[in-house]
Amino acid sequence: MKALVLERKGELAIRDIELPREVGPEDVKIAIHTVGVCGSDVHYYTHGAIGSFILREPMVLGHEAAGVVLEVGAAVKNLKVGDRVCMEPGIPNMASRASKLGIYNVDPDVRFWATPPIHGVLTPEVVHPAAFTYKLPDTVSFAEGAMVEPFAVGMQAATRARITPGDVAVVIGCGPIGIMTALAALAGGCSRVFISDLSAPKLAIAGQYGGITPVNITEASLLETVMAATDGWGADVIFEASGSPRAYQGIFDLMRPGGTLVLVGLPVEPVAFDVPASIFKEARIETVFRYANNFDRAVNLIAAGKVDLKPLITETFAFEDSIAAFERAAKGLPDDVKLQIRMPG
Repeated sequence: MKALVLERKGELAIRDIELPREVGPEDVKIAIHTVGVCGSDVHYYTHGAIGSFILREPMVLGHEAAGVVLEVGAAVKNLKVGDRVCMEPGIPNMASRASKLGIYNVDPDVRFWATPPIHGVLTPEVVHPAAFTYKLPDTVSFAEGAMVEPFAVGMQAATRARITPGDVAVVIGCGPIGIMTALAALAGGCSRVFISDLSAPKLAIAGQYGGITPVNITEASLLETVMAATDGWGADVIFEASGSPRAYQGIFDLMRPGGTLVLVGLPVEPVAFDVPASIFKEARIETVFRYANNFDRAVNLIAAGKVDLKPLITETFAFEDSIAAFERAAKGLPDDVKLQIRMPG
């Protein structure tokens, strides 16, 4: 079966590879339609590793996906052949202590697509547990379905923030996850979200959404902007979604007393953290790793028209051009938010 394979750091190939095809009683087989190009996929391509996850053998890339059910296992009741679906890419050990606590996203045994040594889904067909496969309403396109996975990260961030209706939030970092975190914060009840970055094109895209105020930190002070908007009180919630060590400099100055900091971006190295500043504000600090128990809620928000992710899709590539898609994504062009790949068939 043809797939986009990361052979080693910096080397991609579209070639045949043997992948699991057997459909178990609780599984479904899915014809992949659309796959998003994620920053983690690109990082494996350019660096060969993310933290302790190291590429040691060829791996199929891709984990943001939507498609059509081709076959269902004998015990599957919630899906049928022909259903349009999106898939949660992490398969936990349902008997683990983490899963029993409802935090299966941090299950040490989780098998996550396109995370070494687990293959991803940039291939025509995959087999996946029905329990982590979600039917798409007719109003949700395949392209939007493939955006559910990154949007679920924003949903996890908004959930961890414990937003109170009317809260003012700040999102640091206007990449795909930053923008989707801002949208999830609005959907969760925030009255206003400020989003900051260096990239004017990305900020312009974010600024198209009602309730989101872009702040270009090359032209304006984020701190002064937030303080002016809150009468010097500060934001209720700060989402750090850039992963940049510089973002932590003065981050608690943006926050009201007793506010919340949610760490979403993943720095590649340890960062300096101002513990006294967090204590003086009695800040609540939350962290986000992927997501748990919110894929279906993300689908529902999109289907209800509460969240529109279509403006974030910059370009769609044919599968035969998927190497070019990754080469482009690796350049980090300022106008690009989300690139997607459409499978043949």
